Amino acid sequence: MHPVASTNRILIFFLMMVVSTVSVSAQDPWTMTKEDRDAYFAKIRAASEQDHKAMLVLLGIGTLRQGANGNDPTAPNAANYDESKANPFPALPDPLQLNSGKRVTRASQWWDKRRNEILKDFDQYVYGVQPAHTPTVKWQIVSTSNDSSGSIPVTKKLLVGRVDNSAYPEVTVEINLTLVTPAISTVPVPVILELTFNFPPGFGPPRPKETSPDWKEQLIAKGWGYAQFIPTSVQADNGAGLTSGIIGLMNAGKSRKPDDWGALKAWAWGASRILDYFETDPGVDARKIGITGHSRYGKAAAVAMAYDQRFAIAYISSSGEGGLKLHRRNAGEIVENVAAAGEYHWMAGNFIKYAGPLHWNDLPVDAHELIGLCAPRPVFIGCGALVLFLLDVVLLAMNGPILKECSLP
Repeated sequence: MHPVASTNRILIFFLMMVVSTVSVSAQDPWTMTKEDRDAYFAKIRAASEQDHKAMLVLLGIGTLRQGANGNDPTAPNAANYDESKANPFPALPDPLQLNSGKRVTRASQWWDKRRNEILKDFDQYVYGVQPAHTPTVKWQIVSTSNDSSGSIPVTKKLLVGRVDNSAYPEVTVEINLTLVTPAISTVPVPVILELTFNFPPGFGPPRPKETSPDWKEQLIAKGWGYAQFIPTSVQADNGAGLTSGIIGLMNAGKSRKPDDWGALKAWAWGASRILDYFETDPGVDARKIGITGHSRYGKAAAVAMAYDQRFAIAYISSSGEGGLKLHRRNAGEIVENVAAAGEYHWMAGNFIKYAGPLHWNDLPVDAHELIGLCAPRPVFIGCGALVLFLLDVVLLAMNGPILKECSLP
């Protein structure tokens, strides 16, 4: 294991990051007493577990296989990081074979038929089916300000995308977005859209002591812009929130069916609605939009890239199981972890079956095909271990074992 080499600030940073993803109400848990805060998180966990059990009943599943334990290497179900044991199912679905058994030999067959077959399988068995008609989003620029990135003047816009909830007014969804572009640019600029965590004031990723520019400053220096999207403004990151957010809005506050979309697909939907806005902003070159995210948001960024061909490039960080790690690969986090009560809400309910009566090898698709859906656009896939280890340490007390999500296909 990597040593925890830094200070309480790093641990507090990760704890705050988690809080931003589990909140289901407007109340800030960090303004509560410890007793109230513990009760708040316990209520979220209990509601998530209840919804998870209800989905198991719908699926006719009694028990699930145990997930991998990433915290105790001596446990019977210890997470595997031995490459020689990582591929129990080496035969992967063939992305270039039609469901009829015929081979794809022409580009037109891919675009006209095979790509759609793969998408339908991901919809039905992995990420869930997005409703055919989703509400319109009305964008409002809340504020525009002048700022600087290093020595370069920038224009910063805070925006809210208000989702039409006239069909079910009990649920309100407002997409939070920040857009920063070079102030001196006279032409539309490329933009990298980051799916990011909602950091409380005064907190953020630990910065190295050296004063090298961060990724945002580097983009601005090249004449590009960047945008930051809070996915939990579209859909809460827990099972307790599935009757609210865009999923709850589309279900009129009712629980999901087994093939309904999960949070990853909902977050990707939010990213696409932001791209809709970019197409209307004269300062943005909407043909040159990249998307990036880390961990669970790396998963969502990969889904957005695969489903929406308007994104030009993707930078996927540590997406792990449910992202660009093969489902059939036994390394770190596995299907059983994501199918459990702490993470199942990311996926379609049907995905849970592959941790119970079915196995990973029964899935009709795998992550290499998700990458294939992004073709011919470039996708950069990365991972890191130290940061994820620190996240494991902090999350253990709240949510149980959380595994490193850096295993690649």
